[in-house]
Amino acid sequence: MQEIPEPHAAPDEVRVRVTAAGLNPMDWQITTQPDMAARFGITLPAGFGSDFAGVVDEVGAEATGFAAGDRVYGAAIGRSIADFVLVKTPAAHLWHTPEGIGDKVAATLPVSGLTASAALAAIGLRTGDTVLIGGAAGGVGIYAVQLAKLAGARVLGTASEGTFGFLRGLGAEPVAYGPGLADRVRALAPQGITAATDLYGREAAETALGLGVAPERISVVADGPAPPPGVRRAGALDAGPDALERIADAISSGAIEVPIAATLPVERIREAVTTQAERHVHGKIVITL
Repeated sequence: MQEIPEPHAAPDEVRVRVTAAGLNPMDWQITTQPDMAARFGITLPAGFGSDFAGVVDEVGAEATGFAAGDRVYGAAIGRSIADFVLVKTPAAHLWHTPEGIGDKVAATLPVSGLTASAALAAIGLRTGDTVLIGGAAGGVGIYAVQLAKLAGARVLGTASEGTFGFLRGLGAEPVAYGPGLADRVRALAPQGITAATDLYGREAAETALGLGVAPERISVVADGPAPPPGVRRAGALDAGPDALERIADAISSGAIEVPIAATLPVERIREAVTTQAERHVHGKIVITL
């Protein structure tokens, strides 16, 4: 961690006192991959983290849309794990936190929620689909599984066998990843699958193609190797303008739950990042400040 002078809001900014920050794979990838950092306009070395939640505690004279004391959540790529985050207004990546949603949950929303929404929108998911979701137990997967269920789809989710009970709790039918995945999917869904999204790697996407799913009904997350021809890439920036509001409403109503695998103080950030990078957690890791 690095100590820097306390920042203050410019005339068109609000300052957020951060209380919680959700971790994402992209956070540590940005710090280790200059090409990925450049895609987000970040020059290394930089700060850390993307998602945050907290309270507006300083409002510039020309800032709009927020007042001191407002509970908020948002995305500030490369700078969310800090005492304060400055956000320009009008704000495209800052939202009011709904009543009934705590800061720890709100801090998991932006990157994972938007990515999941975009991945499903890219394949035109609809009622009656049988969709294969690769990496279903991860931070994006927990949202994708539940959003797909809310859309009326049957969900098959790839994961390790130790995660099967967790996935069933979210409404997915688990299937072990690795060699033989296509055969296991056929056994679960003898009538076939109609769509797929791969949130980790390319195994689920390639399996879906092999099972006859049209490329345009398969998506992969934006980072990682190039997908097979015709398969669509999707990332958080591709989500619809009301995606987070819809997810937040579903959380408030109890239609979506947000499993938080671990909550650690900022003093244990290295431990948290190492745990998250190992990709064995079921759900989200949150840092508290």
